[in-house]
Amino acid sequence: MARTKTSFRCTACGRQELKWLGQCQGCGEWNTLVEVAPAAASARPGARPGARPAARPVRALEVQTLREARFTTGLGELDRVLGGGLVPGSSVLLGGDPGIGKSTLMLQVCAGMARPEAPVLYATGEESLEQVRARAVRLGLPLDGLQLLAETDVEALAGALQAGSFRAVVFDSVQTLRCPDIPSAPGSVGQVRESAARLAEVARARGQPIFLIGQVTKEGTLAGPRMLEHMVDTVLYFEADPGRSLRVVRAHKNRFGPVSEIGVFEMTGQGLVVVDNPSRAFLQDRPARACGSAVLAMLRGTRPLLVEVQALVSSSVYAQPRRTAWGCDPNRVALLAAVLERRAGLQLAGCDLFLNVAGGLELDEPAADLAICAAILSSQADRPIHPRLAVFGEVGLAGEVRAVPAAEARAQEALRLGYARVLLPAGCLEQLHAPRGLEPTGIASLDRLAELALEDR
Repeated sequence: MARTKTSFRCTACGRQELKWLGQCQGCGEWNTLVEVAPAAASARPGARPGARPAARPVRALEVQTLREARFTTGLGELDRVLGGGLVPGSSVLLGGDPGIGKSTLMLQVCAGMARPEAPVLYATGEESLEQVRARAVRLGLPLDGLQLLAETDVEALAGALQAGSFRAVVFDSVQTLRCPDIPSAPGSVGQVRESAARLAEVARARGQPIFLIGQVTKEGTLAGPRMLEHMVDTVLYFEADPGRSLRVVRAHKNRFGPVSEIGVFEMTGQGLVVVDNPSRAFLQDRPARACGSAVLAMLRGTRPLLVEVQALVSSSVYAQPRRTAWGCDPNRVALLAAVLERRAGLQLAGCDLFLNVAGGLELDEPAADLAICAAILSSQADRPIHPRLAVFGEVGLAGEVRAVPAAEARAQEALRLGYARVLLPAGCLEQLHAPRGLEPTGIASLDRLAELALEDR
């Protein structure tokens, strides 16, 4: 009798190979081949399934509209990022660096949602039950309604979900889970993919929302297959600026709300505390009348924020001047520096340029261009920007300043923080209904930036 050979299946595209390879020959993904049982490998392609009935489509008009009965997590900033609260049956993936506070955040969420009549399950695969309880006691969290489970077997966890009635479930972490029928180590591509898929399926069937805590790679992305982010409803990143106590939860994907929404927390001895005024927190250490410092009125999701953009221009000792940026795209900074040289007459060819976004936020919108240019211009001219002036606008290659959305929300946030002047694109003045106490100034091109933004000598 001939021996059946074990085969390998790609978790990304489903292609089967007779031997393990580092790269799938079908889709080109790396480290996505997992070992499959001989019975599954010997099945004939296109074989007709047993007695499975044919699928029947349903008219779209006959499908009942889903009402999102959201409920709060107990943390207002997290509810904002989720789109107004937690949706029953949804799956949320939370990733972040080691030690940043992911487990602390989820334990506080569990304590905020737990009720004696509607308990919350916290399943841990990295800590013991005694360690989890000790952290909850240290944080002063109520233990009523909070149930703990130390288990990594997916089948046992799925059975616990089906046997109990939980308001929400947290799995810490997805890299420790394992499926008994997959012959690979926990944390491998196949284990992470199958574990997340089975738990999300059970959660949707029972209407129980689940949180999956995930690890990140050295590049800052979630560890595991890229398909993991497509299998869940919401993907959150937990970020922090090194050396500071502020923590930011950012939505990378959200099927039930806006993406790029952020929530701001502060890590204290009593755990994570909600920051009600993030703009003030990001600007609290800004020096007065410092050259190279500009205040940007940015928009993250639906929330306007004020952040500080810092620039330093210094003479270079290298043949190739440096262009270094933290918190924004270095290529974008190099492009804006070239526009300033060509359109505004700045001499930056022999200068090193360093740019930093204070607070650890990432600038990913074109509206930050004008603030970056103002900070560079201020540092080069050694003249501070007008006090109480906020800046926003997109800059084109011809030196023109283009309109950006949500100009009124940005201006109102600036006025709320005490910034009585706003420098914005001239095209935004037509739609702006300036509130009392705010002095908006329109700018059409960079050749007037020094005149409108910098203080007189």
